[in-house]
Amino acid sequence: MSKSVISTDQAPAAIGTYSQAIKVGQTVYLSGQIPLQPETMELVEGFSAQTAQVFDNLKAVAEAAGGTLNDIVKLNIFLVDLNNFATVNEIMGRYFTQPYPARAAVGVASLPRNAEVEMDAIMHISQPN
Repeated sequence: MSKSVISTDQAPAAIGTYSQAIKVGQTVYLSGQIPLQPETMELVEGFSAQTAQVFDNLKAVAEAAGGTLNDIVKLNIFLVDLNNFATVNEIMGRYFTQPYPARAAVGVASLPRNAEVEMDAIMHISQPN
């Protein structure tokens, strides 16, 4: 098995012992993204802004791997407050087109840096790079 590390400065640098993504064949495993601005590594304010920033971060990593958000086949969403689920759906609609990826949304007690949302994903790229 050959695996490649995917890295981009268009998404926040890893804040721990992990890679932004790992590519194995045509499958890319995107690490969890929280709403950090890549330039400053600061958390954005407000749930809607945080959700959009997470999607922007995932998009940057997906593109660095040679794909797009629409290549994501599985998306995991972690929310500190499940009452924000409808907001996630609305914002997600701006970033994805049908068919949407399989998805899970999980309520959690807390997230790194007191973020309100985190997402990770699995992506399949039709044509290997």
